[in-house]
Amino acid sequence: MNTLSYGLLAFLAREPGSGYDVMLKIQPFWQAKHSQIYPLLAQMEENELLSSHWVKQCDKPDKKVYSITDSGIRKLKEWMYKPLPDPVTRDELSMKTFCMWMTDRDNAIDIVETRKSYFIRRLESFQSMQGKVTEEHKKFGTREFYDHLLIQKGIFNAAAGLEWCNWVLGILRECDYSEPPVLVKP
Repeated sequence: MNTLSYGLLAFLAREPGSGYDVMLKIQPFWQAKHSQIYPLLAQMEENELLSSHWVKQCDKPDKKVYSITDSGIRKLKEWMYKPLPDPVTRDELSMKTFCMWMTDRDNAIDIVETRKSYFIRRLESFQSMQGKVTEEHKKFGTREFYDHLLIQKGIFNAAAGLEWCNWVLGILRECDYSEPPVLVKP
């Protein structure tokens, strides 16, 4: 079982859904493609962590709806007690920032502006979600309380990313160069 498998179980523990439904729900937390999700769902069904049934649809192909089993619930609960590993960071912006000395200022600004736009969209999305959270749902112990915590985490992360982008853009716009530096081979 990998982290994505546990994430799929977590969403199916809340409510049954098709592979497509679960893929849409997990995207804000974990970037995964259908080519990753569907084999995991099939494997977990084979391991009796999930069950499924087909739902006939009129204008669309029939869909397979998954539900978590008691074994799946036990597996998910066991995972909750496993130690949390350090996070894995894979951010192309960090790698491009590391290489910005190889490009011109305008391109560097474009790179950071692109990520700034992303953070603005994320922040607006999370703030919209937060606006729908009632005071009742902010009480410890409800499922919605943990949704509230995750939405707030998303707001903090997006706001921090946006702040960093604005800081970098301020520095880049003060720089006095327009041509990329000449690369000298050692």
